[in-house]
Amino acid sequence: MTFPFPIDHLRALFPALTSAPESIFLDNPAGTQVPDKVIQAVTDCYRDAYANLGGSFSTSKRAGALVERAHGQAALFCNAASVREIALGASMTELTYALSRALARGFRPGDEILVTSMDHEANVSPWIQVAEDFELTIKTLRFDETSWLIEPEALADALTPRTRLLALNYASNLTGAVNDVAALSAVAREAGVLVYVDAVQSAPHILTDVQALGCDFLACSAYKFFGPHLSLLWGRESLLDSLPAERLRCGPTGPAEKFERGTPQIELQAAFSAAIDYMIDLGQHLDATATPRAALAKAFEASRAYEEALMRRLIDGLASLPGITIRGPSDLQALEARVPTVSLTSDRVASRVLAEGLAARGIHAWSGHNYAFEIARQLGLDMEDGVLRLGIAHYNTLDEIERSLEAVAELAG
Repeated sequence: MTFPFPIDHLRALFPALTSAPESIFLDNPAGTQVPDKVIQAVTDCYRDAYANLGGSFSTSKRAGALVERAHGQAALFCNAASVREIALGASMTELTYALSRALARGFRPGDEILVTSMDHEANVSPWIQVAEDFELTIKTLRFDETSWLIEPEALADALTPRTRLLALNYASNLTGAVNDVAALSAVAREAGVLVYVDAVQSAPHILTDVQALGCDFLACSAYKFFGPHLSLLWGRESLLDSLPAERLRCGPTGPAEKFERGTPQIELQAAFSAAIDYMIDLGQHLDATATPRAALAKAFEASRAYEEALMRRLIDGLASLPGITIRGPSDLQALEARVPTVSLTSDRVASRVLAEGLAARGIHAWSGHNYAFEIARQLGLDMEDGVLRLGIAHYNTLDEIERSLEAVAELAG
């Protein structure tokens, strides 16, 4: 590598990496490993702040402080205008279901929701089901099989006077392709269409900035970026404030918090903050003078450059193997248009068999459709076998990529 990246320092922070040094974690698109800081935050919460909210006693006050800080860290992470725009919930899927029903109450029968063939099912099924319940119309926008993207011109052609919402992903969890969300949001906004963005796969690799993206809602999951199984939903305060929410009569009524039903997972919110702290620490390790948001930007800039080098080697190595087809962008001169999630199929060996063979060699990877139903259908893939998916995180190494390439070559040979 020709640029500084503190890989040894960073890997030492992850207990899973130090306790199993022979394991290679390339299952990262489904969930990353976590640094010790995140694990310790859960332990500290159980020891010092294990109480419900709203009490005058010390553990309840500490629990409240953890929840307040988590929302502040979430707002910092996505560059929200206010913590009043942040809801934290069990999963992106759960939050999307809740918001879809709130939005649909303001639509009329026959109004249209536009989903894409590029999305994870968590940003498709909730809209299909709410359309059935509220007599709405679902339309599907296909991705371009040359660029692998949703093209602004295709979006413009698909919009009609009845289109009310576009459900769109930032990056594909199967192909790795990265949509130009800002350009697509501009097209939708000009037509008066709301934009809901699934940023689950972009959030570990690209600095999230809802102000720059121009969307109306965005959701992502902390367990994809070194945190716990907890997700965040951002929405414009004015929009959230106008929406009804299915909530308890005595529950909170704030614009975003009304979507947080029941007692929060306080220990996971503490871990969520710690995951953001980890990224800030990385940025400040690279630039000690950086403010928290600037440190996040620095961490993502350095991580993306490091990951791109590993991705370049992975794609180049896979492309040289006989019988292997990369299912996503493979132009080594345009890697900025994708995240380091690389899916492949072999014309000789089933994806499931490849994944099992890698697992036997200590290489963690997924096979199947990975809940990218519409991508699999559009590409004509076997819906059961799908692809072999290899996903890089910034704690992976070039040696791990080389070992994985050797293993794929052996298994697919």
